[in-house]
Amino acid sequence: MILPCIDSKNDFPAVENAAKDPDGLLCYGGDLSTERLIAAYQNGIFPWYSQGEPILWWSPWQRMVLFPGKLHVSKSLKKAIKKYQPKFYFNRNFSNIINHCANVPRVDQGTWIHPEMIVAYEAMFNAGFAFCIEAEIDGHLVGGMYGVALERIFCGESMFSLQANGSKFAMYGLCQYMQAHHIELLDCQLHNPHLKFMGAQLISREQFQPYLTSK
Repeated sequence: MILPCIDSKNDFPAVENAAKDPDGLLCYGGDLSTERLIAAYQNGIFPWYSQGEPILWWSPWQRMVLFPGKLHVSKSLKKAIKKYQPKFYFNRNFSNIINHCANVPRVDQGTWIHPEMIVAYEAMFNAGFAFCIEAEIDGHLVGGMYGVALERIFCGESMFSLQANGSKFAMYGLCQYMQAHHIELLDCQLHNPHLKFMGAQLISREQFQPYLTSK
């Protein structure tokens, strides 16, 4: 397979042309402008690459997703929520949340939330196409998450913990928010054992793509 290259004038290739190995690699090049990123997410495409490399764009054949009503809240997490009574704040301080996510060590994935990505997603947030959630206990930040907000789905990009269960608290708060606002699906993008334990599942691209359309 010859990987297509895009520039600022080119549209994305059809997602059906994505590679199967590595799963979902679609094309490279282009930029991280707000317009480009919106077009990508509206077509089920996301960027993922290391600093100093060309921008790589992905659309996996198998998509990990979480239906908010199916979040698995373990007995230990229920006890922790009851004990600590975390408070949740939505879209309060996007810059702080994405920078916390960038500082999480990821040995298996490398450093992919680099300064170029941070600037791009902050611009997305300012344009109303990104979100963040914070979990606080006694006024102290303990965990959070950020991602891209579409009409019917949220696309989770990254989360972090500053104490035990911090990211799980944030996930719980986000799913509560999604259900209250009739947001149908959390796109987790790639398989992750931690997310699977919390109720996420793999669906095919054909099952996933309809959620990108308007209601």
